[in-house]
Amino acid sequence: MAIIDLMAALLGVRMGFLAFLVIGAISGASAWMFYPGRSSGSGLGKFLLAMLVGFIFAAAGAYFGQYMGFFESGQMLEWLSAIFASCLASCVYSALAK
Repeated sequence: MAIIDLMAALLGVRMGFLAFLVIGAISGASAWMFYPGRSSGSGLGKFLLAMLVGFIFAAAGAYFGQYMGFFESGQMLEWLSAIFASCLASCVYSALAK
C-alpha cells in the first residue's frame, strides 16, 4: 500500500498505464503457457497478442467499474477487477487460438 501512496504523491496517478500493462502481460503470458493444447503456427505472434488482449481488458475492466460507480481509482476492487477481466479474456483468447 505504501508503494501506491508513493506513486500517487510523486506522479499524481493512482494505478495508471504501466500497472495495467504489467497485469495484462502476466495474465496473458500465464494463460498462454498453462492452457492445455498445442500451439499451431507461429507461437510468438499469438503469445504477444495474448498479452495485448490481457492489457486491453485489464484497462477496460478497471475503467468500466469506475464508470459504473462500483469503485474509485486506486481501490483494491479496481485491481481485482482488472486482474479478473484480464485473466478471463486471456484464457478465452488462448482457448480459441490454440
